[in-house]
Amino acid sequence: MIDPDQVSAVILAGGKGSRMGGVDKGLVKLNGRPLIEHVIARIAPQVTTLMLSANRNLERYQAYGHPVLNDQTRHSGPLAGVLCALQQCPSNWLLTVPCDTPYLPEHLVPHICEAAHQTAARCYTAHDGERLQPLVSIIHRSLLTSLQAYLASGNRRAALWLKQQATVTVSFADQAEAFTNINTAAALTQCPSE
Repeated sequence: MIDPDQVSAVILAGGKGSRMGGVDKGLVKLNGRPLIEHVIARIAPQVTTLMLSANRNLERYQAYGHPVLNDQTRHSGPLAGVLCALQQCPSNWLLTVPCDTPYLPEHLVPHICEAAHQTAARCYTAHDGERLQPLVSIIHRSLLTSLQAYLASGNRRAALWLKQQATVTVSFADQAEAFTNINTAAALTQCPSE
């Protein structure tokens, strides 16, 4: 069981942004505000502690008033940011979300916690009805050692590691649009204006 009041979160903004032309995706503007601000607005009210994982523009991210973690392994993918956050996590459960998903559900944490009451596990991952959303997961801090070993072995794929941990899939099929990724310039132009 997961107590919603005992969940911390990390927003993963440490990627290279290669599909966005190498820019820092968290700082790309959507409707006049950086993507990171949209995600903070969605996630901060749902968790006790919010951390940001970034590898560049650290001062810009620090200005948001949340701890900024630098995983210092620029080529290890998003799991390196998850590992760093698990090492710093002040609670037993960590929610991970990417910085390019500005429409995440406003009841993401409560819905996953509700699923945790049905099935005991050490990690839970959102599913949008069509595909698994591996970077939208709640992970127990006891998986830190497993993740360290996985990355040390040279693996990087989040979905494979989650499968190895027997993650429980949590359906959000009724709001698949909430998991829209803005990871290309074309995707940005297709977003509705506020």
